[in-house]
Amino acid sequence: MADAQILSPDTSAGAAPIVVWFRDDLRVGDNPAFHEAAETGRPLVCIYVEEVAGGDVRPLGGAARWWLHGSLLELDKSLQENGGRLLLFCGAAEEIVPFVVAACQATAIFWNRRYLKAARRIDEDLKDTFKQQGIDARSFNGHLLYEPWTLSTGAKTPFKMFSPFWRAAQTSGEPGLPLPAPLRVYFHTVPQEVEVRSLPLEELRLEPASPDWAGSMRAEWQRGERAAQSCLNTFIDEGFAFYAESRDRPDLSATSRLSPYLRFGNISVRQVWHQLSAAAYGQDPTLDTRNLEKFKSELGWREFSYHLLYHNPDMAKQNFRKEFDGLGWRSDPKGLAAWQRGRTGYPLVDAGMRELWMTGFMHNRVRMVTASFLVKDLLIDWREGEAWFWDTLVDADAANNAASWQWVTGSGADAAPFSRIFNPVLQGEKFDPNGNYVRQWVPELAHLPTKLIHRPWDAPEPLRLQLRDVYPDPIIDHGKARVRALEALSLLQ
Repeated sequence: MADAQILSPDTSAGAAPIVVWFRDDLRVGDNPAFHEAAETGRPLVCIYVEEVAGGDVRPLGGAARWWLHGSLLELDKSLQENGGRLLLFCGAAEEIVPFVVAACQATAIFWNRRYLKAARRIDEDLKDTFKQQGIDARSFNGHLLYEPWTLSTGAKTPFKMFSPFWRAAQTSGEPGLPLPAPLRVYFHTVPQEVEVRSLPLEELRLEPASPDWAGSMRAEWQRGERAAQSCLNTFIDEGFAFYAESRDRPDLSATSRLSPYLRFGNISVRQVWHQLSAAAYGQDPTLDTRNLEKFKSELGWREFSYHLLYHNPDMAKQNFRKEFDGLGWRSDPKGLAAWQRGRTGYPLVDAGMRELWMTGFMHNRVRMVTASFLVKDLLIDWREGEAWFWDTLVDADAANNAASWQWVTGSGADAAPFSRIFNPVLQGEKFDPNGNYVRQWVPELAHLPTKLIHRPWDAPEPLRLQLRDVYPDPIIDHGKARVRALEALSLLQ
């Protein structure tokens, strides 16, 4: 938004303001609600409400709250550079948003849509309230390529399989081009009663204080819209050309790492789609586009996850396939704690869980392996893993997190069968062949030769005895665990 023209509130003196309510769209570029409000030429009041969790509203996890803090800070800086600011509130949106609209004497409020059932209910109730008051309440699509209700099967039912969903999505038309950041923005003078009700960012207490466990995440990430664009550019320059062949290698920098930026709307999915398309085709339309198509299919999984969530609001709590309600999950607090801490004795699993704890992120291939280990080797309910990821991932997303855990479990839509049980040793040897990923996150194994890095229990006796002082033996035998998991599955049939 650096090119926007800075205009004083007096430029639009007498015009009723529009309230722009930011939510999961913390950016100024390709933000339909913000763009359309600015296009009216009327002064804007920009707000964000940290909604108090209650009822069906699920509170953000700790890592996501940390990311939200940085995103709000950067959005406020962008608005300040252009003569405005982001007003922050904490409480029930049903009460705060009408208060701001009334106090500012706004005649319109614009926002981008949300898809969780509880959030949709709040938005629908607010629209009804504003309609009764003669206030123009408009919502826009700022989060997805294809909104969940726009795609259905030939029988007019929601999709349950990814491939037909994605074919239908792509044949429905190319996603629209991203909207530019507004060239001219007017901002409304904030009334005193709104000013005193708003909060400084620190009072939202989104970042940890005592203890401050986010130091390693600060070293790993830059948050906000500018950082999102930089991340995309880096991926295009350094990883995109090898994406299809190397995306499963956690030891290589071959993935985009855009997921937290997409989660909080620091960048729009349309921006990513079209910028990668331009990078893939360049000046030669005959170029190999396998990398582009593979990446688009990953964006498609995100779209499919939201399609599932919209039509199955309890996806983080209830099995999509109800036959899994009878699966005999185990209560294993020690096993769960070992998994959470990265102390299972399986190097690839432990490396992934430690990467997650330190950075708020985990490579996607390793997410599948660690999830399979919890659900199938330990036979612990997938909801325990979903909750842990919700709290520790900076990209914790209500749709992706639940859909992906159910996919690994086998209880979800178009899921991998429960009988597909990842062998953590073979997965490590295939996708971390030199052991560099394990060496980075499990340094106590760094001195092992490559042939032993994923199976340290095969080390010669003197070395194995040394390892026991610093690294645990496997908490379970994978072969026996696999048999037990298949027996549990057989009881469902």
